[in-house]
Amino acid sequence: MALQSGLEGMRVLITGASGGIGDACAAAFAAEGSELLLHAGSRVQALEARARAWPGARVVGADLRDAAQIDALIDRGVEALGGVDIAIVNAGIWPAEDLLLHETSLERIEEVLRINLLGAMLTCRAFMRALARRGPREDGRGASICFVGSTAGRFGEAGHSAYAVSKAGMYGLVRTLKNEIVRLDPYARVNMVEPGWTATPMAEAALEREGVIAKVVRTMPLRQIARAEDIARAVLTLSAPQLSRHISGEVITVAGGMEGRVQWGPEDVDEAAVRERLRRD
Repeated sequence: MALQSGLEGMRVLITGASGGIGDACAAAFAAEGSELLLHAGSRVQALEARARAWPGARVVGADLRDAAQIDALIDRGVEALGGVDIAIVNAGIWPAEDLLLHETSLERIEEVLRINLLGAMLTCRAFMRALARRGPREDGRGASICFVGSTAGRFGEAGHSAYAVSKAGMYGLVRTLKNEIVRLDPYARVNMVEPGWTATPMAEAALEREGVIAKVVRTMPLRQIARAEDIARAVLTLSAPQLSRHISGEVITVAGGMEGRVQWGPEDVDEAAVRERLRRD
C-alpha cells in the first residue's frame, strides 16, 4: 500500500517563502495538494511571480520585526483559506560578513535576533492564537509547527554569534511549545529541521569563496553540500500527519552527518609548541 502524507487540503503557512529553502518547501507541499499561504519580506513581487506555479497559492508581505504585521499575516490566511493548519517557520537572515562579537554592532545583533528569533516566536504566537480561536480540525489531522533552524545553533559559528544564538533559541521554543500546543489541539506537534550548509541564495556568495566547500565538508561523512530540496523533504515529513503523527519535540539535523565544525587546519597548529607545553605543564 502506498504511503500517504495526509497533507492534501491542509493549509500551510511558509515564512520566507521567496528564499531557497522556502521555495523548495512551497513546491513540496504543493505537490502533496496542500493549500499555500506564502510569506515574503522585501521580495513580494518575485514571490508572486513564482507562486503562479502553484494554483491557489496566496502571497502576503509582512515585516517579521512587527508583531502587528505578523498577526495580520495569519489573519489573511484564516480569511482566505478558512484557517492555517501548519506553520513552517523558515524566514531568517544571515549577514555575510564575518565579525567577532566584540566587532559586531548592536544594530546587527538586534536585527538578526528580531527577525530570526523574535520573529519566529511571534509567528508561533499568532498561529497558536488563531488555533485557539478556531479549535482543532474535526478530522483529527493535528496542527503542526516546524522550525527551520541551523547547525550554527548546535555547534556555534565563529563570526556569526547573533545568528547562532537566534537558531539556538529555537531549541527552547520547540521543547516548550510542544507542551503548550496540545492544550489547543490534542494532536498538534512541534518539531525542527536543522540544516547544515545548503546551496541557497543566502549561502551562495560564501560557498563560492575558494576553499570554503573543502573546509565545510571536512566535518561531514557525506562530503557534499545539501540542496534546498533535501531540507524541504525533511520539513514536509515532520509536518505530515500520516508520516510523523507521533513525533513531537524533535530536531532532525540534515547536514550529511556533521558532528562539528573544524576550528583549525594543519597549517594553524605549531606541533613543537604543543609538545613543549605538554612537557612544561
